[in-house]
Amino acid sequence: MIDLHTWPTPNGFKVSIMLEEVGLPYTVIPVDIQAGDQFEPEFLKISPNNKMPAIVDRDGPGGEPYSVFESGAILLYLAEKTGRFLPTEPAGHYMAIQWLMFQMGNIGPMLGQAHHFRHYAPEKLPYAIERYTREAGRLYGVLDRRLGEVEYLAGDYSIADMANMPWLRSHEKQGQDLADFPNVKRWYDALGARPAVQRGLEVLADQRKDPAKMDDKARSVMFGDEQYKSR
Repeated sequence: MIDLHTWPTPNGFKVSIMLEEVGLPYTVIPVDIQAGDQFEPEFLKISPNNKMPAIVDRDGPGGEPYSVFESGAILLYLAEKTGRFLPTEPAGHYMAIQWLMFQMGNIGPMLGQAHHFRHYAPEKLPYAIERYTREAGRLYGVLDRRLGEVEYLAGDYSIADMANMPWLRSHEKQGQDLADFPNVKRWYDALGARPAVQRGLEVLADQRKDPAKMDDKARSVMFGDEQYKSR
């Protein structure tokens, strides 16, 4: 049994999709990031960077409970635990890891900034909006070129696809049109048709709150001084 501490965000959906794909039983423990649940002492014990998602594997190494934080690390852990969605032969193995790291280091941070400055920043900053919208478009182009060569990012369907796909669900809010990236659209639609992906994207979906409608307290928790409470 896996305890999944999560909230309906792209990073959270990565892990719920993986858990649905491999069929491991799991319990969902909501971490309301607008209410500040991520700063609670009990959560910080398993996620010291006060970020969700995190998991606790009740049957971890040696049969003991084992916690894992950082969504990319969780995907690797689950892939190795189950022997699925991460190629074992070296070329495919490292190809999947490269595209997983591409998401962790580029797609998540840059698309997140585009989304933030275009929709959530209290002050519209043209420089920031243009910079991150342009970078988002460049990254979509990187994905499009790759997906013009292969069906999935690592050749076969893998954790690399599960990591990248949820971040593209808000493409319009990132200033992007999937019609401009036909290979991405083909891949995105194919993943969206997978039953396990659909189930993973439903986890806590009814709990999702529109950050654009946050009150001052929630905004402080998400983007302001509350972030430094755990220091």
